[in-house]
Amino acid sequence: MEWLVKDCQAGDSLVFYFSGHGIRKLDFEGDERDGFDENICPVDFLTEGIISDNEINSLIVWPLKKDVTLHAIVDACHSGTVLDLEHFYNREQKRWEDNSPPSGNARKHTDGGMAISISACQDHEIAVDTSAFTKTMNGALTYLLVYILKKYPGLTYGDLLDLIHEELSKFNEGGCLPAKFLRKIFKNQLLQTPQISSSKPFDVYNKHFLL
Repeated sequence: MEWLVKDCQAGDSLVFYFSGHGIRKLDFEGDERDGFDENICPVDFLTEGIISDNEINSLIVWPLKKDVTLHAIVDACHSGTVLDLEHFYNREQKRWEDNSPPSGNARKHTDGGMAISISACQDHEIAVDTSAFTKTMNGALTYLLVYILKKYPGLTYGDLLDLIHEELSKFNEGGCLPAKFLRKIFKNQLLQTPQISSSKPFDVYNKHFLL
């Protein structure tokens, strides 16, 4: 993560991708609106520990300079606000919600750049992974993101989020591709709600998804 943002300059497009385990723990610093810190678990977390949303924010959000864009794709449980960005998009109400620290003392903003995160689920939800698509395990968000972007290049962020939700709904209703493959593995519904968060609000149905 330090390598990713080192010496970043105007015009740079950075991508942080994580597919793995995520957990939430009680927030003892008072900078989380829901009272929990979100964390990712790298492969060596049993010996080296987890990485908290506070650490991720300070490592790859703070250093973003003006005209630098970071996209984070996090396919893990409890990943909704895992970058601690100050805004998240409420798809049902079609508006941005405030995710700034309630205490007002914690720094969560960039150094002028733009950070956008696409997460597998909301903070209180779990995310699903499966080997139904390939020989290796894939998160449902990862598969759907690649599947949709290949099929519909040039989407806006809003269209992309809507299509991801549409495919998940097809699964829950017993629909078609890729739901029929997922249903081979899972008997219950996929109750994850993919989410977009950002360091700055923007028009999700006019801004195109570009890495």
